[in-house]
Amino acid sequence: MSQALIEKILDLKRKRRAVILAHTYQPGEVQDIADFVGDSLQLSRQAAATAAEVIVFCGVWFMAETASILSPSKTVLLPDKHAGCPMADMITAEQLAKKKRQHPDTLVVSYVNSPAAVKALSDYCCTSGNAVELVESLPKGRPILFVPDRYLGQFVIDKTGRDMVLWPGYCPTHMRIDPHQIELLKAEYPDAEVMCHPECAEPVKALSHQILSTGAMLKRIPQSPARRFIVCTEEGILHTMHKQFPDREFMTISQRPLCPNMKKITLEKVAWSLEDMQFVVTVPEDIRIPARRALDRMLEVMPKGG
Repeated sequence: MSQALIEKILDLKRKRRAVILAHTYQPGEVQDIADFVGDSLQLSRQAAATAAEVIVFCGVWFMAETASILSPSKTVLLPDKHAGCPMADMITAEQLAKKKRQHPDTLVVSYVNSPAAVKALSDYCCTSGNAVELVESLPKGRPILFVPDRYLGQFVIDKTGRDMVLWPGYCPTHMRIDPHQIELLKAEYPDAEVMCHPECAEPVKALSHQILSTGAMLKRIPQSPARRFIVCTEEGILHTMHKQFPDREFMTISQRPLCPNMKKITLEKVAWSLEDMQFVVTVPEDIRIPARRALDRMLEVMPKGG
């Protein structure tokens, strides 16, 4: 890592009155230069609360959109405009609008991992950390459509007993986690606690001791009696875990679950983004306002946002 490059980023950040946000799935060196590291909604809310004029979001497109929804007066930059999310791309506003016309009485709950235009057509947003509590708070008699992740949706059904229609979306990175490799690690390290993300498929969940959002994983570690953890989510979080808990041991499967879109952000791109003020992510007002309403409804139910 070039110290000169880091100093350039810090100098540009001061000049631009910027704040740098990094998701826990980002490369370690990007996390290390960020002002805040966390999940997408947590980062967007932190950015909205700062005095910064510019938000550099080291993550993927829908995360930068969410920051723009919550901070319309600030300039939101995504260092690589091609950093997308395959799961978010599995539903469009046109598809959701058609489904709503077919089922006009249905409440739509959209995972934050969705496009702004989909959020705008939703009644509520949710995170992986608060999806269960949010769905439990909804009127019992209303049908629910949960989009776009069917695995998070199934986790919510299992926890709440609510009957929901699930959109057939999924996270390709979490789908690559092989249950057989988890079985091998459990046999080799029987004292290890297995934690997985609710975006994982059912066979992986069945092998896990804890099914947790990224934020909840980090909260769980100091509470657990275990000293060793098998972590079943995108491998970038291991950097965060090693930094925060150097006395614990963390491992993942041998075919490391890596999100290629999250890894598109580099220090060089962060520096270029600040230098040339690219790529600006904005959300049109006719989409931003109803999308903000869906996010606000979630925050009214779950003040901490998950």
